[in-house]
Amino acid sequence: MVKKLHVGNLGYSVTEEALRAAFSEYGTVESAVVVKDRVSGRSKGFGFVEMSTDAEAAEAIEKLNKVDFKGRTIFVSESRYNGGPNGGGDRDGGGRSGHSPYGGGGGGGGYKNDRRPPRG
Repeated sequence: MVKKLHVGNLGYSVTEEALRAAFSEYGTVESAVVVKDRVSGRSKGFGFVEMSTDAEAAEAIEKLNKVDFKGRTIFVSESRYNGGPNGGGDRDGGGRSGHSPYGGGGGGGGYKNDRRPPRG
C-alpha cells in the first residue's frame, strides 16, 4: 500500500527531482511534490512523497527526519492528509469543529452543512 509522507522545512530551491532522489535511496518513490504558491510559483517550504510500502516509508522517516537536506533541517512524518474533496476540508463539511458560529462541532463547518437560518 502506498504511504504518503509530509516533508517540512524544505529550502525554497529544492526541486521535486531532488526530493525524489533523496527518498529513492530508501525505496520506490511513487510521487514527489513540492507545494508551490499559486501566484508566485515559489515553493511554500514543504512537500509530499509517496513511498510504495509502509516499510520503505518507515525507513525513509527514520533516516531522513531531522537531517540536513540542501542546507536546512527537514522534518519527515506520515501525512495526516486524508485525501479527496470530501475528506476533511471545511468547504465540504469536514473538520474544524467549533471554528464557525454557524458550523456546529466535529464536521459541520462548511458551505454544504451550513446551519444558518434562511434569509427572509
